[in-house]
Formats: sequence, structure tokens, C-alpha cells
Amino acid sequence: MQLSTLLLKKQLVMTSEELTTHVRCAINPQFENWVLFRNGTYIVFDNPESISDIRKEATDLMKEFGPVHVGGPAGDFGVIALSETDGWVVSGHGYGMYTYVHPTELDNPKAADLEIGLYGREKRDADGGSPEIIFINEKQVK
Repeated sequence: MQLSTLLLKKQLVMTSEELTTHVRCAINPQFENWVLFRNGTYIVFDNPESISDIRKEATDLMKEFGPVHVGGPAGDFGVIALSETDGWVVSGHGYGMYTYVHPTELDNPKAADLEIGLYGREKRDADGGSPEIIFINEKQVK
């Protein structure tokens, strides 16, 4: 089965609202400005005052740092277990870019970091190839 088919199948398991709730719990509350994409990749912004259009900035970053290129920094990842919600976040090549992976997305309930990371990286690649924003959390800068 191709990855795009797997991702489509898995998306049916979790609604956009459920995904947003999990991601909200995964993000450190100090980061109030973030953008979530269809496959679970999100970008947090720690300098909102320097961004005139968060939607455009997030989409540009996703197009640049989302696609995976094995053998370089875009293929690297790290896995972080979450304490405030089920699952993991997979870090990658772009600053502030993470991908949420829920345990139900994996066939192996005792998946190792390598399996989780590879799956998260594939989700990020799908978001990078076809970035579709499903949620923006933006605190207005004073």
C-alpha cells in the first residue's frame, strides 16, 4: 500500500478537531502562535511580531522544510514522547516544525522510535508536498 493511501486511511480515524486537540496538548503553552497542517505537521512561531501573514509564512516554511530528502538534514528526525496527550511528536529539519503521531496510526502498539520517526517523517513529507492548513492558533501581538 502506498503512503498516500495509508495517510488517507489513517486520517479517517481522527477528525481535524481531534487532531487539533492532541496537537494543542503537545505544544508548550508558551508558544501561542502555531499552524497545523492536514497530516499532523505543525509549525510553532516564537516571533509573531516579525510575521505579517502567518498563513503565508507557514505555507512557505512547509514547502521548504516539509519535503523529505533522504541522506541530508531533511531526512533526519527525533522522536519525543508526550505526557499531556497520547502519542509522540517527530522533530525534523525545519526550526519549530513538528509532526504529531497518534498511537492508533501505527500497527505496532510497542513501536520503537525508528518506526514512529519514519512514519512521522512521511507525514511531514506529505504535508510538504501538498500543504493544507487546517488550523491556525494566533495570538494578536500588542
